[in-house]
Amino acid sequence: MTSRSRIAFTAAAVLMLALAGLADEPTSSLKFLVLKDYNGKPVRSASVVLHPVDGSGKQKKNGFELKTDENGETGFDGVPYGKVRIQVLMPGFQTFGEDYEIKQPEQQITIRLKRPQKQYSIYDK
Repeated sequence: MTSRSRIAFTAAAVLMLALAGLADEPTSSLKFLVLKDYNGKPVRSASVVLHPVDGSGKQKKNGFELKTDENGETGFDGVPYGKVRIQVLMPGFQTFGEDYEIKQPEQQITIRLKRPQKQYSIYDK
């Protein structure tokens, strides 16, 4: 075996061991359905933001942003098990936010967006 072959073999072996270590951590396939609360119709182009949450309930810095399709659906594969903060943003609707415990290989999450509430002021008569 030449020096180059040994280096290539060693690099491949290290890469395989690293990937094998990552494969031990279970992941989930998340599917989202975003609907209008008042009529049940899908919300197109809503932003679905996922952030991992640590044990103390603090949001970690890395996250993902997805967009819903014309059926109000989107999804993401490879989400590690544990707590995830999900936020949904769409102009004309209240921002949705909730923490979910991810602990199944496949998980479907339905989110119903509400219209903004009327704002009250002490200055209104």
